[in-house]
Amino acid sequence: MKADLSEKYCTDYLVIGAGASGLAFVDTLVSESDATVIIIDNRHKPGGHWVDSYSFVTLHQPSSFYGVNSKELSNGRIDDAGLNQGLNELATGAEVQAYYDNVMRDTLLPSGRVKYFPLCEYLGNGRVKHLITGHEFSVQYKQKLVDSTYYKTSISATHTPQFEIDSSLTMIPPNTLPSTLSKANHGFKHFTLLGGGKTAIDTCLWLLQNQVAPENISWYMPRDAWFLDRKNTQPTADFFTDSIGAQAAQLESLAESTSIEDLFLRLEKSGVLLRLDGNIMPRMFHGATISKAELAQIKRVKHIIRRGRITKLTPSEVICTQGTETPIANSLYIDCTASAITNLAIEPVFQGDNIKLQTVRAYQPTFSAAFIAHLEITYPDNEKKNQLSKVVPLPNTVEDWIEMTYRNMMNQFFWSKEPGLKEWMLKQRLDGFAKLVSEVRFYQLDKLKVLNRMRKAAKPAIAKLKVYRELIASSTN
Repeated sequence: MKADLSEKYCTDYLVIGAGASGLAFVDTLVSESDATVIIIDNRHKPGGHWVDSYSFVTLHQPSSFYGVNSKELSNGRIDDAGLNQGLNELATGAEVQAYYDNVMRDTLLPSGRVKYFPLCEYLGNGRVKHLITGHEFSVQYKQKLVDSTYYKTSISATHTPQFEIDSSLTMIPPNTLPSTLSKANHGFKHFTLLGGGKTAIDTCLWLLQNQVAPENISWYMPRDAWFLDRKNTQPTADFFTDSIGAQAAQLESLAESTSIEDLFLRLEKSGVLLRLDGNIMPRMFHGATISKAELAQIKRVKHIIRRGRITKLTPSEVICTQGTETPIANSLYIDCTASAITNLAIEPVFQGDNIKLQTVRAYQPTFSAAFIAHLEITYPDNEKKNQLSKVVPLPNTVEDWIEMTYRNMMNQFFWSKEPGLKEWMLKQRLDGFAKLVSEVRFYQLDKLKVLNRMRKAAKPAIAKLKVYRELIASSTN
């Protein structure tokens, strides 16, 4: 799998990062052109952040539209047990790692046009350093330098907490939780989760599924979040009224809403969004997906502390930005505070001879990378490519949901007007829903009614998004 080191290499495209986005880009580039590629990555095997993920992580979107276009990840199975029961399968972290290993070994390298250098760091100006030997070599690229690490993903295993913790307390990342608790004399009676994102949810569910009583779990949640109902993300025909119906409901909620708060309440009422506590209006939106069965489980945990971010942990008090709390003795602290993305700045995707991979469709980084690769191959100038690859920002707050949704809808509109793009998307495995819509027939009246709802609500929804964007802009000036 690994290319030999020498003093100088020449390639068409130099890709930094062998994670999900980088490999989706390379896969499309290799499939649709005769370009040569060199991939530089600082990990020991392909897969990006999946290589360092905790053992109980899974995808939180269906496997059927994740990965690279040319190779299936899904087995086409509906889960018949567990908290994802009745929905399309979710690949485990181990399955995703094996998948990317296979993509590299069985698809990319056998093309004869891809070289892969793991455990290497790109130093800039065409210089590469091998992390074990310290050997340096050069790579000259004739076309583009592709940065698939632009978002700078942060992971629990290597995360440095942004708060102080007393040395007498025990805090671990989720990665070491199973091995810590498998020891018969671990001695912990209570478990304290730190953080409010998807990692904390996964960890809470793991504890509950492994017989930890809800009353033995505390949860410091800096912010409550809105969640997407996973049932609405299913890309198969049996779920058409859920998935496409949720898209119609979202447009209708926008069109009929009278304020941003009213909008989110309508999104909840129509089944698009979920929240943990009906009495608390969430301010965070990261696009996390959850099943109703998972939500029911985490609702069993009642000791949730909402005092903002933790600044200091001591045996006698937990100091937060919005007050203090008395900690529970003999507790194991589990640090779930790593932010998945540490760079939210938006830049043009195409910049001279550089490509910075970013999301051009909401919630779909791998589709976005494949789409950008197709633009690179198909269109001759960066100006046109950038017109078709307006970045859809990664959301953090409910206000970000407005901008994300607006840009996502505008991209879809302009793509639909571009000759060839619609046809290309219909053939792409990573496009979860275009094919689903295209397969609706004139006699399927229930599905046609859903599509008609979307058409009817689209224009007033865009108009309302513009109003909310102006409102947000004026409030921040």
